[in-house]
Amino acid sequence: MGRYDGRVAVITGSARGIGFGIATRLAEEGASIAVIDLDEAAAAEAAGKLPLTEGAKAVGIGADISDGEAVDAAIARVVAELGGIHVLVNNAGVTRDNLLFKMTELDWDLVMNVHLKGAFLMTKAAQTHFVEQKYGKILNLSSVSALGNRGQANYSAAKMGIQGFTRTLGIELGRYGINANAIAPGFIATEMTDATAARVGVSVEDFRAAAAEANPVKRVGFPEDIAAAAAFLCSDEASYITGQTLYVDGGAKLG
Repeated sequence: MGRYDGRVAVITGSARGIGFGIATRLAEEGASIAVIDLDEAAAAEAAGKLPLTEGAKAVGIGADISDGEAVDAAIARVVAELGGIHVLVNNAGVTRDNLLFKMTELDWDLVMNVHLKGAFLMTKAAQTHFVEQKYGKILNLSSVSALGNRGQANYSAAKMGIQGFTRTLGIELGRYGINANAIAPGFIATEMTDATAARVGVSVEDFRAAAAEANPVKRVGFPEDIAAAAAFLCSDEASYITGQTLYVDGGAKLG
């Protein structure tokens, strides 16, 4: 028996990176998975790669999570094709880094729309089902950048907003059997961080080495590290935990 046998998990931005790592872990533990991504072809491809257990299913759904109608349609499709919804992971994100005086309104709005509005819309659509069944797990992805990071005024503000959103969900939804928590990853080796290395003109190896040197455990994180924390926080073992943000960063922000 897996911890997620009979459960349906919806994970946004899960065609790759951290989201795909979480989808993989929950699938290994018995969940049926809805891979939500802006690119439906990429979502479908990712869903087809998941290590499903007997009786579990996966579906890839394309949706712009900053659009309310698209979100409602995606959740309706999940319920119709997978038979319900029990876990929501708000993972989708983008970066548009720049110093404040160079940052455009578009840079600001895009990041806010995906991270904050997207999490709001997905949660609002899912919680209707959660409240009705008196059960639900919500996990939001924040970041160590919530504590402030040069060149990321938009991203930092959005990720700290996620933490406030999570606390409020804990207060409002706990009485309905719904837990809401967040994870704040540190440096995680993904395509996104590799792209950042290329943008700043540093090799991936040197970029990762510098990140490893900046934390007490002296290594970078991987999607599997976030997935392990997610698998606990979205499980019934964490039913007495809500409104919390867990920093998974190798201790980088301790000093």
